[in-house]
Amino acid sequence: MCGIVGAVARRDIVPVLLTGLQRLEYRGYDSAGIAGLTPDGDLFRMRVAGKVAALADSVAAQPVTAHIGIAHTRWATHGKPTEHNAHPHQSGQDLVLVHNGIIENHESLHEMLSAKGYRFETETDTEVVAHLLHEALRTETSLLAAVQQVMPQLQGSYALVVLNAKEPTRLVGVCQGNPLVVGLGNDGNFLASDSLALLPFTQTFVFLKPGDIVDMGIESYAIYDNHGHLQQRAPRFIDMTHDSVNKGNYRHYMQKEIFEQVAAIQATLEGRIGSHHILPAVLGAEAETLLPKVDKVQIVACGTSYHAGLVAKYWLESIAKVSCAVEVASEYRYRDKVIEPNTLLVAISQSGETADTLSAFRQAKAECLGTLAICNVPESALVREADLVFMTRAGVEIGVASTKAFTTQLCALFLFTLALAHAKQRAVPAALIEELGQLPGLIEQTLNLDTAIAAIANRFVGLEHTLFLGRGLELPIAYEGSLKLKEISYIHAEAYPAGELKHGPLALVDRDMMIVVLAPYDELLEKLKSNIQEVKARGGQILVFADAKANIQNEPGVTVLTMPNIHAILAPIIYAIPLQLLAYHVAVLKGTDVDQPRNLAKSVTVE
Repeated sequence: MCGIVGAVARRDIVPVLLTGLQRLEYRGYDSAGIAGLTPDGDLFRMRVAGKVAALADSVAAQPVTAHIGIAHTRWATHGKPTEHNAHPHQSGQDLVLVHNGIIENHESLHEMLSAKGYRFETETDTEVVAHLLHEALRTETSLLAAVQQVMPQLQGSYALVVLNAKEPTRLVGVCQGNPLVVGLGNDGNFLASDSLALLPFTQTFVFLKPGDIVDMGIESYAIYDNHGHLQQRAPRFIDMTHDSVNKGNYRHYMQKEIFEQVAAIQATLEGRIGSHHILPAVLGAEAETLLPKVDKVQIVACGTSYHAGLVAKYWLESIAKVSCAVEVASEYRYRDKVIEPNTLLVAISQSGETADTLSAFRQAKAECLGTLAICNVPESALVREADLVFMTRAGVEIGVASTKAFTTQLCALFLFTLALAHAKQRAVPAALIEELGQLPGLIEQTLNLDTAIAAIANRFVGLEHTLFLGRGLELPIAYEGSLKLKEISYIHAEAYPAGELKHGPLALVDRDMMIVVLAPYDELLEKLKSNIQEVKARGGQILVFADAKANIQNEPGVTVLTMPNIHAILAPIIYAIPLQLLAYHVAVLKGTDVDQPRNLAKSVTVE
């Protein structure tokens, strides 16, 4: 979960590297570094513990120019976030590299290299790669050949970019399960772990596949597979400008992305809703043949995407009448499992590069009838490898705590449910499809609660614990709300089925406990009201987000915020939004880093 940028150009690339790192800081921000060659051919390296701004300050204090260089922002896996563990790593006087991912056999390689006399200066798994390449360059005549020699010795999922001072006009990059993209410019070429890093400099990209090695110069590049065979990868033009990832008039990216949900949902729905049903073809050319054969859906995902999958389980079983199982990908990949005949494997990932989800997907897909990716990044590995694809069209999401990616995933999963129901010849009420088109307006109404939620957020600032309650379709939204609050405010929060209060959690309720309740107008409402009374009787402070028709009143100890009226089946999509706003305002009041919460990163490309 680190950010990589590399450049070789006719201009000074130090500003390019720093700008790229700033745009990748959502991938990692506990340390950063830069290395390159001065016009005189001298190798320099600067590293800091902390964010990219600290690195930029160091560069400003010791100005340097370069036409070739690499840079990195880190999210620590092996070794603490210190300056000496920061990338780029170096071996000898001439070789530096940056690395994303994990080298799983680093301990045995460390022992072997130590026996050869190499001295290790860091606690990371990365340093073994630097020393292996240094060792290979004793016999190999080029950096490319050295990389090709070393790759078979490495186990794990990783991306690398390597610079050798003895070859001052080339970079060598490796894509082995972690993303790496080539950017093609007019006065040079670039490498990065995400195309977002390079949008200020180019909109033309070549997306590498697992096993690819790229040998890149100022005017040309060559791509080889892991057998040394030359490969052709067609360049792609990305129709997005670097302005699309600015904060605009908002204080934080998360705030901006919460309010972008009206447009994001509109984009997700656009062109996919017919007058009476959703055509399976919106999932891809093979959908009309594949979907009628589906007897079971297996969803794998992590974090917020897992919560979206839990909502989809309710939809698929109640609307499409198809059995559905949902599992955390990091557990699914490591357990013995029975995959039933005619199972459709559905993987949900905002980035399409989530390591656990990708691994579970690749492990299970051969035994499944087919695969579907629900994703926001069209050039991602998950999208490239799936049989069917449904793009969420959320747009760029920078804030670590996912907001618009989550609600667009829910919309995508609901449309998938309708497409599967149509393929299975299940009847779907036309009124439900019509209400889908009203979602953007209902979201806009929900966002009008922002001021009221900001005022209520003061009550949470001094709390140590919060409990979120939901029933039925709202239970996964309660899970998501608790995750948001703990992610960015650092308040311990848990979610529970409201009906389970009496089986244990009620023991925690007292006047110092805030309980957040989701109360749409559905068949479980009366039972939920009884659960609210259970909490009230124990002195708990209750915040209820309730449908106007729910008839839940403000009273001492109970604060009610009225939600727009919506069909109960679609309610999860809008009930997620006030919980996002609540987490955001609590975090702002507590002074935490909203967009880059401690210990977390956006694109989780390691186990």
